[in-house]
Amino acid sequence: MSTDHQQTSSRKKKLQVGDRAPAFTMPTQSGSTISLGDFLGKSAVVLYFYPKDNTKGCTDEACSFRDSYEVFKKAGAEVIGVSSDSEESHQKFASKYQLPFILISDKKGTLRKHYGVPAILGILPGRVTYVIDKKGTIRHIFNDMFNAQKHITEALQVIQTFNEE
Repeated sequence: MSTDHQQTSSRKKKLQVGDRAPAFTMPTQSGSTISLGDFLGKSAVVLYFYPKDNTKGCTDEACSFRDSYEVFKKAGAEVIGVSSDSEESHQKFASKYQLPFILISDKKGTLRKHYGVPAILGILPGRVTYVIDKKGTIRHIFNDMFNAQKHITEALQVIQTFNEE
C-alpha cells in the first residue's frame, strides 16, 4: 500500500470527522488497484471496513450495500468495502452475492491501521464505516460491530445531506 508521506508514520491520533482521509492505493477483487485520489473531485466515498468475507454479519452488510448501491450512486457516492481477505476471496464473494462495488484486499491490515479501525477483543477486525466527501474530508464515522444494517442507513443519511448543502 502506498500512502501520503505524512501518513507513513504510525497514526498517533484517532481519525475524527473533519480530518483529511488517509490516501491509499490498494488491490481490488478484479486484480487492479484503486486509490482514494481516483474519486476525489468526482464522488464521495463510503469506505466500509468489515471483518471477513462470507460470514453472516459481513454478508448481510455487503448485500445491504448492494441493495442500496444505486441510491448511493444517484446521490454521488461510491461504495468501497475493505477486509483482510485476498483478492481471490473478494472475487468469489462479489460474484456469489452480485456485489456491484469495489472490494479492497488489505491483507496486512495496513489500511485498517491508517484509518484507526479498532479490533474487537483485541483480535476480531472491527466494523467501521467512513463517509468521505469529494474533497477528501471525513464527514462521518460509524462504528458498530453488531448492527451491520445501520452502517448503510447512517452512510446514506450523511450522503444525502451533501446534496442539500
